[in-house]
Amino acid sequence: MADQNGEKTEAPTPKRRQESREKGQVAKSQDLTAAVVTLSALLAIQWLGPSMWGKLLNLVQAGLSEHDSLSAGGLTATAGSFASVMIWMLVPIFIVVLIAALVTLYWQVGWLLTWHPVTPSFSKISPLQGFKRLFSPRTAVTTAINLGKMALMVAVVYWTVAGTIQQIIFASSLAAIDVYRLAASMVFDIGLRLAIVMLILALIDYTYQRQRHEKDLRMSKEEVREELKHMEGDPLMKRRRREVQMKLAMQRLQQDVPKSDVVITNPTHLSIALRYDSETMSAPKVIAKGADWMAFRIRQIAAANCVPIVERKELARMMYDAVEVGQEVPHRFYEAIAEVLAYVYELSGKNLGPRPVPLAS
Repeated sequence: MADQNGEKTEAPTPKRRQESREKGQVAKSQDLTAAVVTLSALLAIQWLGPSMWGKLLNLVQAGLSEHDSLSAGGLTATAGSFASVMIWMLVPIFIVVLIAALVTLYWQVGWLLTWHPVTPSFSKISPLQGFKRLFSPRTAVTTAINLGKMALMVAVVYWTVAGTIQQIIFASSLAAIDVYRLAASMVFDIGLRLAIVMLILALIDYTYQRQRHEKDLRMSKEEVREELKHMEGDPLMKRRRREVQMKLAMQRLQQDVPKSDVVITNPTHLSIALRYDSETMSAPKVIAKGADWMAFRIRQIAAANCVPIVERKELARMMYDAVEVGQEVPHRFYEAIAEVLAYVYELSGKNLGPRPVPLAS
């Protein structure tokens, strides 16, 4: 019944996954990247912050001592030095943030470069499609989730500020530098707690995105059958190709096996037809071989054309794996094959001629 209704109950095929990936349709969470970047930036600031703060204070003090603080030239020089040092101090933080973003994206989707998501498409600019997406159940769920995230973050901010309310009340009695430190500490604590909450929510969102993506990729049984048919070809055409290949193989056997000097078998599963002409060949050559039914046909053709059939189990097995049709037999088989040919020629009264060299090796 599920198949008749076209319900998508089957796991996606590798081809379906690859096509989806090429279109940029992968399971990922933008919130996860944002959370990791924010958290890594805060940790980098916490690690580098004290030294940065000390350098800035020293720079300001040096600037005020070396220049007239009220002159335009002194202020300009101090501001320029301050900006230059600030940029160089921020470079490590930018590097940490960049590495965190790249690692997070790679962990989610791997190496992926596609222009399909930014390719112009009528469905992306169609007002009707946009209206449907705006009021779809998926959009409603996403909106509800975002509202829940916002409420949770507001609660985290309130909880953090409430914990330092006493320090805020008495901040007016502190020195200016202490007020700045208190404000920086509060901002850092709020940012760090928000980043941790964001990271937890993002991991949950990423799990949900993977499940939803997997569900979107699911296929009906009919889709699986159609895809397998396109990948492997029409079964009818495959059967016809096999029939043609088998017909051609039989024609080659009918032509080549009667020309052989001997057919070596093991005795039923493998058959190898050998031909050796001492005047034109340096070594015996395999002109046909087959296993099971093909081996049976080789023996039939050989018997019908009075080609000797010799049973050598070990030799047949070793040669079948080592020598292809049209190839000369390797040196290691010379002695065994020479004995077989000598036996066959002795029965038929044919002269073996010069033996392949070296036979003793």
